[in-house]
Amino acid sequence: MLFRRRKPAGLLEKLRGLFWPRKGFRRPFRYLGMRVLRLAASPHAVAAGLAAGVVSSWTPFIGFHVILAIVIAYLTAGNLLAAALGTALANPLTVPFIWAITWEIGTLMLGGTPGGGKHIDLHDLFERLDIWQLWGPVLKPMVIGALPPAAISGLLIYGVTYYLVRGFQKRRHARLAARARLRLNDALSGMASV
Repeated sequence: MLFRRRKPAGLLEKLRGLFWPRKGFRRPFRYLGMRVLRLAASPHAVAAGLAAGVVSSWTPFIGFHVILAIVIAYLTAGNLLAAALGTALANPLTVPFIWAITWEIGTLMLGGTPGGGKHIDLHDLFERLDIWQLWGPVLKPMVIGALPPAAISGLLIYGVTYYLVRGFQKRRHARLAARARLRLNDALSGMASV
């Protein structure tokens, strides 16, 4: 194997890697950020795509976040890859919080009392796979409650990403132009000495 470790990791090291990665927690976020900045698209397309991914992450439809993000990105002329990357907001660590927030907001918007009301036996509803009974007390408040945080975070992500990508692309174009001028000057000075 080409990239195999010389000394295989022991059980203790594997367990430690589950809870604390060897390279730290910042590295995946930096990689994701650089991946978004380096996309070959206009600043609007990257920002709209990333915002579409974040907006779709607020919905309770776990298996359909990427599909929903791609549809939203297509409708807003966003980058489809950025939309798929934006769905990383909904991950196993954040989904319980997202669901709790959207359910509470949705319950408030529908006129209910958050945290109160009648008891819902989710285990029984999931066991019988009765989606229509699950719609009223659970999914409907979550879908409606996802609208405000999705709109706020989508607009915020769009604005921040647009300006970051625009600045990054300007600096990159300036660096490439300076490098091209330097290469041209070297080539011209080489021809003059012949």
